[in-house]
Amino acid sequence: MSILIGRDTRLVVQGITGREGEFHSRAMLEYGTPLVAGMTPGKGGQRVLDNRVPVFNTVAEAVAETGANTSCIFVPAAGAPDAVLEAVGSGIRTIFCITEGIPALDMVPVVEEVRRAGARLIGPNCPGATSPGRAKVGIIPGSVHREGRVGVVSRSGTLTYEAVQAMTDAGIGQSTCVGIGGDPIIGTTFLDVLQLFAADDETEALVLIGEIGGSAEEEAAAWAGQHLPDRPKVAFIAGRTAPEGRRMGHAGAIISGGRGTAQSKVDALEAAGFRVAGSPTEIPALLRQAGVA
Repeated sequence: MSILIGRDTRLVVQGITGREGEFHSRAMLEYGTPLVAGMTPGKGGQRVLDNRVPVFNTVAEAVAETGANTSCIFVPAAGAPDAVLEAVGSGIRTIFCITEGIPALDMVPVVEEVRRAGARLIGPNCPGATSPGRAKVGIIPGSVHREGRVGVVSRSGTLTYEAVQAMTDAGIGQSTCVGIGGDPIIGTTFLDVLQLFAADDETEALVLIGEIGGSAEEEAAAWAGQHLPDRPKVAFIAGRTAPEGRRMGHAGAIISGGRGTAQSKVDALEAAGFRVAGSPTEIPALLRQAGVA
């Protein structure tokens, strides 16, 4: 099977009539994702993407008419928190928020409400997820993937694409690739995704791509070392040369008060049995060393 998305996904795209929403929705549809509905207030009754996808005024209408169970949000930052809450309130249980630039304080109550409702939010500021050969949700290019049995979780979209392309070129396929987002406040952590992979009988090895800032990588490493000691595990940490107090790329990629350094993360990962790559292109070789065929 796969995690988060798959053949049973029924996707609604919030903001499908916008430029980014329409562009990436077309790519998702062409990949084979079951994209059953779009949603833009005031645009209900239209059909988009060569007349293949109906548009609704609300997520509740989309769920009632199409059975949508997953949402992908391409809504400007000012409206994205409310878009997440609308999806949750309409019964959607898996939500990907691609939007970047949402103030962290705006996301704190949203993340809490998502958890209270028993739903799952991936993002914000995330690239989405792909289960190769089954579905892709978000902005990850479908062409970089190959079907296989390595689960990938990353904070960075661009590094995900580079690492996955290197794996594919080396003949190593993926079960699911998940970009959790690089903001300080996100709905799904490295640990959450590793726990999902641990329960997936089609994921036999793990790749974790992290970066400076915070302690999420260390927490995930500690759990994996205890619960997945024999699972082949490879990691890469970006930002090894970043100075303290300087934000590098994502809003959450900042070393503060001596915490969140690349070295602290590398040490924690190696102590948990991860082989740590010096660059994303080294990941396939380390997977081979760990016994991945």
